[in-house]
Amino acid sequence: MKISAEVKKILSCYESDNAGTKTNLARILMHGKLGGTGKVVILPVDQGFEHGPDRSFAVNPDAYDPHYHFQLAIDAGLNAYAAPLGMIEAGADTFAGAIPTILKVNSSNSLHNGGTAPHQATTASVNDALRLGCSAIGFTIYPGSDAAFDMFEEIREMSEEAKSVGLATVIWSYPRGGDISKIGETAMDICAYAAHMAALLGAHIIKVKPPTPALENLEAIKVYEKVQIPVETLEQRIAHVMKATFNNRRIVVFSGGSAKGETEIYNEIREIYKGGANGSIIGRNTFQRPREEALSMLENIIKIYQGKF
Repeated sequence: MKISAEVKKILSCYESDNAGTKTNLARILMHGKLGGTGKVVILPVDQGFEHGPDRSFAVNPDAYDPHYHFQLAIDAGLNAYAAPLGMIEAGADTFAGAIPTILKVNSSNSLHNGGTAPHQATTASVNDALRLGCSAIGFTIYPGSDAAFDMFEEIREMSEEAKSVGLATVIWSYPRGGDISKIGETAMDICAYAAHMAALLGAHIIKVKPPTPALENLEAIKVYEKVQIPVETLEQRIAHVMKATFNNRRIVVFSGGSAKGETEIYNEIREIYKGGANGSIIGRNTFQRPREEALSMLENIIKIYQGKF
């Protein structure tokens, strides 16, 4: 595998990591149609755990089959495929070596009411990731939750183990719980704070939601107003999240969110691209569409990150 100059530059920002971890990051960054560009598009399919099989897959029944998602990610030329233990186990032999995989090692479910303390159960291990040939583990934290400190301690321990055996760590950082309002979950200041916490916890790749212009934390609002941090456009907000992740020294990808029209998706991703993000991690907006429609849309998303669409 030849490493591009752009990927070498990104890897140089991870100064403490061993050769194994950097190799697995390179596997993700060099794979697929965006390989070598420093941009990534990843397919995450953990929604069956989060929302249930019917809410996730009934609109496109082919998606009940774990092989469908492997093949979709491969045929679309994506950088990686992320899923919980059972989904990856179900296709591990058939698709061994065909695409880098990220094992989602903790999960929640919509039948559990987290209240002010939303949490996730650990549902897989670092050894599972090694056994299945994964490049990374993925872990969700809920900054703001009454259970947040427990989650921080869990990922510190699991990330230490992953790094020691050459695996990368991806952190889904979704502010919720505690006193955070629904609007606050995607507020500019809260999203930047959440992304920064993921970086501080040692994430190699950070996943957050695209921030809105809203501001939530009263003390942060004073700073935003005093130094006039620009938040008017999504491009500006994305650029600020990138600054909050060690001044662009960490790989940051933004989620696709709930179902939306193609034009809305493309417009949002253009702003994410212009803001300097590394890419998108987009699930429901792909696998809930018919296969050919999803492939066409993913091709256009890749073109956006290539600066061609």
